[in-house]
This record gives sequence, structure tokens and C-alpha cells, in this order.
Amino acid sequence: MSPTVGIYTLGCKVNQYESEAIAECFTAKGFYVQSPDLPCDIYIINTCTVTAESDRKARQFIRRARKTNPLAFVLVTGCFSQTQPESVASIEGVDYICGNADKLSVVKAALYLLQNGKKNTTPTIAVSPPDSKGFEPMRITRFDRTRAYVKIEDGCESHCTYCIIPSARGKIRSKAPCEVLSEVTALTENGCREIVLTGIETASFGKDLENYTLADLLCEIDRIPNIGRIRLGSLDPSLMKQEFVDRIAGLHSLAPHFHLSMQSGSDKILALMKRKYNTRQALDGIERLRRAIPNVQFTTDMIVGFPQESEEDFAASLDFAKKAGFLMIHVFPYSKRAGTPAAVMSGQIPEPIKHERVKILSQAAEEIRRDILNGLSGRVFDVLTETYENGIARGHTDSFVEVAFPTAHFEHAATVPIRIKGNDGTLCFGELISQPKGES
Repeated sequence: MSPTVGIYTLGCKVNQYESEAIAECFTAKGFYVQSPDLPCDIYIINTCTVTAESDRKARQFIRRARKTNPLAFVLVTGCFSQTQPESVASIEGVDYICGNADKLSVVKAALYLLQNGKKNTTPTIAVSPPDSKGFEPMRITRFDRTRAYVKIEDGCESHCTYCIIPSARGKIRSKAPCEVLSEVTALTENGCREIVLTGIETASFGKDLENYTLADLLCEIDRIPNIGRIRLGSLDPSLMKQEFVDRIAGLHSLAPHFHLSMQSGSDKILALMKRKYNTRQALDGIERLRRAIPNVQFTTDMIVGFPQESEEDFAASLDFAKKAGFLMIHVFPYSKRAGTPAAVMSGQIPEPIKHERVKILSQAAEEIRRDILNGLSGRVFDVLTETYENGIARGHTDSFVEVAFPTAHFEHAATVPIRIKGNDGTLCFGELISQPKGES
């Protein structure tokens, strides 16, 4: 009987991709990958450390694995184990700890533990600098129903004052373009209709390469036969310069949806965060894309309650959000991260004020989204089908608007033309106006 492995994944899309690559390596070695909520022989906890809450969840999942099967081998990887290996080692039941430099080493370590047949009394710590081995070779062939994440970049050198991730991920490293093209081609040939190119700082892809940029990569991907949709992971708004926009505007595969890691709409707060742009530059980039790409939509992340954020600064963020017209805003209260400059800044904002600002900006975001969705009524969009339940199919337009529509003949991962009839403020409702185009 095959040994079983369960993988808990916390955090970003890069971690999701890396967990899938780990799972495929286990499968190749004869393991059966199953839900980590079931008793398993091996547990992998792929951790995040972006906030103190992320660390707490990592500890929680480690303890949950041990409780589910006290005899199982527990291996911990990711950003939390990279930055705090001794803290991980202090948790009872952990057998092996590695960081971000060699995540696939958990497979070899698991095989050794199984062959040895007994748990480590003292955890093995195999943590080296996160960028010590360059870009770790990883590749996936499977994908979750409709879309796949492909990691094209690792590391960050921005050193924003609220963020611990540069110390967890190291310097910028780009995946070799030929390897990205090969992986995307294989996923496309296997039937994947939407691929999300992601990284710790996706916009930095190519900065460590000679005369090769993210725009070059997107143009090459666009020429892959039968390529479906290509989305980009979270982007720094400073990327949206005229040259970049001109290069990508005519690509047929690139989805007209950009998630901008904005963080604030106040120039004072952006400067305190040490972001690489101001609100004028961000709005100019958004307008360039709107002029160049029909039906483009934008989503973003915004932090409220950052140290020294005044009522005027918060009002500036509200005003910016309305001017930008974001389809969706993920709003977060600022959370102190030990080891970052922002954690010891003067002017820390009381928690009740943070949460009130979250509420106000979230309500504004809902109003902006409803206005955008109202403007779609009567128009026809291609929707990539994803799920089906009780006669109702759901999927997303290329601009990332979610649409539900009734159909008696559901075909998964088909592109179908839908006329938008209305919305509930979050989800659009539509009607199928013809049969699928045959993509599946």
C-alpha cells in the first residue's frame, strides 16, 4: 500500500504553486497525496509569515497534523520556517525543517524518515539563505479544474517598511524563460484554459536576466499554439509605464485584468511604506491601460491604519479608490510585524480606528463594484466555465467578473458567450446566447 502524504498550504499563490510541485514529486515517488485532514503517514506544512497571524496558523496546522496522527512524520517548509526555524523546532512532533531555498528536499527527507521508521527526537534543521541556490527548479503538470498557477519569479528587494518577506525570500530570481514557456505549453496541451503567472514580486521578472523582460515573456507566451487566458499575479503599479503598456496591449491571450498591489491612496503613507510610486503615477498607469485595452478591470490590496495615517490620509485613500474604479478591493487593517521598521514607528493607530476604517473603505469598495457591474448589463462577454450546481454554471470573464447562468448542458472549461442581465452587487447573472465554442 502506498504511503500517504497530506499538504497544508498557507499564504500566497507562490506557496500554492510550490505545494503542487511538491505533491507531484511525492506522486512520482509512489506516494498517495490526500487531504491533510485525514490520517497520513507524512504531513507537509508549507508556511507563510506575512503577519503574526500567519505564524499562529502555521503552529496551529503543525499541531493539528500531530493530533490527527501522532505517529506521522511532520515536515515544515516555507517562510515561517525560513525566518524562525528554532521556533518551529520547539513545537513537539516536528521531524524536519527547511526554508525556501530547497523546498523539494522535503520529499527526500520524507523517504529517509519512512525508511528509518522512527520520529526524530530532535528535528533536523536544513535552512540556508533563501536565495543561496538561485531559482529552485520546479514544474507542474496538473491544475485545479480550470486554472493553474505558474511561478515565474522569486524574491523581493523592495524592503517596504511593513513587510518581512524580503528576509524570507531573498533576492530577485527569475525562472529561465525557456522553462516558463515549456511549462505553460505543457499545461495548455493538457487542457488548461487559464494560467496565472505569479511570483513574490511578479513585476520584477527579468531584472536579473540580460535583455529580457516580463513583456518579452508575455509576447512569447502569446505565440504558443492554442494558448488560453494568461493572467498576471499581483503587480507593482510602477510597472505600468507607457513602453510596457504598448508591448502588451495587442496580446490576444493576456486577460484584461490587473491586480495592483497599491496598499494606500495617500502619498504620505506610500512614502512611509517606502513604496516605489505615488498616487499620480498609479492613476496614470491605470489610465494608460484603460486607453489601450478594452474592458480592462483592476483589483487591488489596501492597508488602512498604517502608522501616522491621519483622517486626511484615509480620506485620500477613499478618494483614490473611487478615482481608480477598482472592481474589487481587499482591505486589511495594518498589523505590526516584528522586525520591520513600521512596527516601531511613532503614531501607531488604535485598533478600533483601524477596524472602523476597514468598514468604511470596504463599504466604498462595494459601491464602486456595484456601479461597475451595473454598467455591464445588456453586454455580452465570453465566460470560462468553472463550476456547475443545481442547473447553474459559474465562471469568470477575462476581466475577472464572476458570472452565473442557467444551462442544461454544462461543459467544464468551455468558453461561452453570456449576456449580462443583472447582478447582486458581487455576482453577475446572465443568459447563454449560443452554444459553447468547443473549448474544453
